[in-house]
Amino acid sequence: CSVAMLRFINLLFSAGNFYLLYLLLFKIHQKNKAVSGFQRILSALSLAMFPTLYFFTFLYYTDPGSVFFTLFSYLMCLYGNHKTSALLGFCGFMFRQTNIVWTVFCAGNVVAEKLNEAWKIELQKKKDEKISSRKGSFSDLTRILQFLVEYLMSPKNLVTLTAMTWPYIILVALFFVFVFINGGIVVGDRSSHEACLHFPQLFYFLSFTVFFSFPYLLTPTKIRKFLLSLRKHPVQYSLITVISLFLIWKFTYVHKYLLADNRHYTFYVWRKVFQKHELVKYLLVPFYIFAGWSFADMLKSKSIFWILMYFVCLLAVTVPQKLLEFRYFILPFLIYRLNIPFLSLYRQLLELAFYILVNAVTLYLFLNRSFQWENSDEVQRFIW
Repeated sequence: CSVAMLRFINLLFSAGNFYLLYLLLFKIHQKNKAVSGFQRILSALSLAMFPTLYFFTFLYYTDPGSVFFTLFSYLMCLYGNHKTSALLGFCGFMFRQTNIVWTVFCAGNVVAEKLNEAWKIELQKKKDEKISSRKGSFSDLTRILQFLVEYLMSPKNLVTLTAMTWPYIILVALFFVFVFINGGIVVGDRSSHEACLHFPQLFYFLSFTVFFSFPYLLTPTKIRKFLLSLRKHPVQYSLITVISLFLIWKFTYVHKYLLADNRHYTFYVWRKVFQKHELVKYLLVPFYIFAGWSFADMLKSKSIFWILMYFVCLLAVTVPQKLLEFRYFILPFLIYRLNIPFLSLYRQLLELAFYILVNAVTLYLFLNRSFQWENSDEVQRFIW
């Protein structure tokens, strides 16, 4: 159990993550014949070098192992091996308790697929070509929600879904037993990990995603499309703006670690951006709305049921966290990035080059810019 050997474990997990990312990209995009093997390898390499994850390859943290078992569970789910998927989900849960959300995500994949099949049959019955599971109009959404309620109210359908997802249901039941016995989700310092309704975490995640996926999400074409959408639906965007401002006003929490621990990049983001002025957090709302629109626009190839299921899991894994911590965003980001369409080779190379640059700067600061606290003799280093 030397330090070097313990860290070597994460090196193995990281190599496994690269292979799992490649297999997931192959499985998710197998119908897209235009995507070459080289593009899949390049994309898998980019995601394996995703800065927030890559940094912890060299330290003894839970992130590489947590990601490995969660991605492996997702892969087995996509191949229909649900008992294996649930078992791997249990391993992921042992690394980090919030990974139970991604077990629910795997079960949700099965349910979403079944719902999509039933919805297509429903459309054929009514011979109504104007309704589509991928349209965004309010009337279509109302029809879909009505169908969803009717489908889930049927005992026959519930029995079918339970028969398909029982391994995940058992794991979720075990999770609730653990929470009851443990007296909460947290295993360690409970006073520093209290759950709350921290809705701005969703805005931070969207900003984080735009930053690390800017070759995909922050393009002139996207901005033009967003402005057109803004002009076409001013009432909807006005309502979203009001709701966003209210959520920031009433549900912004600042964790004591965020204000006190100057080793983490979030400390400097908060101090340099959010603490500049009280109004900054409100002035960022237009960017959050663009980030949310761009984020959703990249998922338009997925069914509405998959999008709803992913969004529920995203809320469950981000909103209850009081602390703004980039590591909490790793898994929702990777699952999102795996499911968006492949873009040009140029954009993929730009993404990889950006990740290499960020990793190089991060490792340089960690190794060469150490410092000491006044009340401690230990060497402190900058980390994510």
